[in-house]
Amino acid sequence: MALNRLFSNLSILAFTSSISRRTLHASAVTFASKPNVVKPKPGFGKSYRRIVHFPEEYTVKPLEVTNLAGRDPETGRVVAKGIGGGIKHKYHWIDWVRDGPTEGPPQDEKVIQVLEDGCRTAHVALVAVGDRLKYILATENMKAGDILKTSRLLPRIPVRANEGDAYVLGALPTGTIVHCIEKEPGQGGLYIHAAGTFGTILRRQNDRIIVQMPSKKLFSFNEHCMAVVGRLSNVDHGSTPIGSPQRNRWLGNRPRSGLWKRKDGRHGRKIRPPKPVKEIFQPTKFPLPAINLDMRP
Repeated sequence: MALNRLFSNLSILAFTSSISRRTLHASAVTFASKPNVVKPKPGFGKSYRRIVHFPEEYTVKPLEVTNLAGRDPETGRVVAKGIGGGIKHKYHWIDWVRDGPTEGPPQDEKVIQVLEDGCRTAHVALVAVGDRLKYILATENMKAGDILKTSRLLPRIPVRANEGDAYVLGALPTGTIVHCIEKEPGQGGLYIHAAGTFGTILRRQNDRIIVQMPSKKLFSFNEHCMAVVGRLSNVDHGSTPIGSPQRNRWLGNRPRSGLWKRKDGRHGRKIRPPKPVKEIFQPTKFPLPAINLDMRP
């Protein structure tokens, strides 16, 4: 009996030691194959659709683009699942700073060409300024041959600006529609870039200009911030249906899982039995308690 108990204890020890060794080996392999890398989250102003290779100096030559297909460029992990494929586009570098003279007549700029850009919703315009070329966002009715005016002068009387002209907000009359508004003077147009959008100058408060944004929110800007007059081009972009799944793939959007169905899919509306009938009764009238009045406090 003692020998049998001894052999059984030895076999149990050998089995537990083999299990522990196997567990340690599996855990080591798991840690080695899956390093502790924090998966980034979409948003925060970072694009996981493409990387644009900007040169050191500004150029109107279309820039090369590396498509990311929703992956993080550093770790290669998929961050945004709905991105991938699509038509390969070159990137047109927009010069966001519309700079002009601070005194005297405004600077003239001539529109050479208006073209579509696959990397943004609004159209872009090739503009000649002196002896250099640059790209700007095209307005709704802009066409080749137009002469644009740009000035940073803040006059005593508001100017009558045409579509595509760039002036400081303090120089434009109330009710003017604008886009590409600077956050601070000299920083370049930061607000209102999407196709068909515009802001409206509502009123002046001391040296601040109140502008209603496309979201109907009111922003207060410095009167020396530059803005471009007019509505952005490609107005029908938001109301144009995609039309087919193939065109959605051309736009660089991957299909969804396919498990969604309206009535019986994973995330669809479920068909459930109706709730039982709710009975409505006449409320019972309870008599109010009698009130006894006396002279005691």
